[in-house]
Amino acid sequence: MSQQRRVRRAVARTITRVMRYEMVGEVPPTGILVGAPHTSNWDFITMLLVMWHGGEHPRVLVKQQLFRGPLGWVIRGLGGVPLDRENPAGVVRELVDEARSGESFRLVVAAEGTRSRGTHWKSGFLRLSRETGLPVSLAFFDPPTRTMGFGPTFHASDDVRADMDVVRDFYADKLGIRPRNATPPLLREED
Repeated sequence: MSQQRRVRRAVARTITRVMRYEMVGEVPPTGILVGAPHTSNWDFITMLLVMWHGGEHPRVLVKQQLFRGPLGWVIRGLGGVPLDRENPAGVVRELVDEARSGESFRLVVAAEGTRSRGTHWKSGFLRLSRETGLPVSLAFFDPPTRTMGFGPTFHASDDVRADMDVVRDFYADKLGIRPRNATPPLLREED
């Protein structure tokens, strides 16, 4: 493990201990990580803590508007990948190519797509899983139980409803930082 990763792991473990949170589950070796519920600007930091706690440095999809000025440099340094919400196909193609390279690949996705309550999640995490053959792992941060970490891992199938039933079952009792902002795990493809 590199010195930088050791420092990140030590920082994450210290912050977790000071906040009195329990880390649960194991960092998956590779794959697409769904971070939910996505209800606050703090979710980016909490997902980094979850990954760094296990000594890993993920890539994180972040809306491209946040990459302006000095903040962009910081977000890139933390693993941020700019996502153009109007035309995500180009970024997705690049990520698929990177995932297929054979190197360890971990991408954190906020499938809700926004910190505000919406009607549907974005289905990109399932498409990426199907296109790359990489598993989907469910990650969370739940202040009421003071836990964070990882839940089940699965490979996306052609049965979207069955895949989303796994997601719904896991996140049913996870509230996030601002529970009223959570979008229920439902895809437009299920309607």
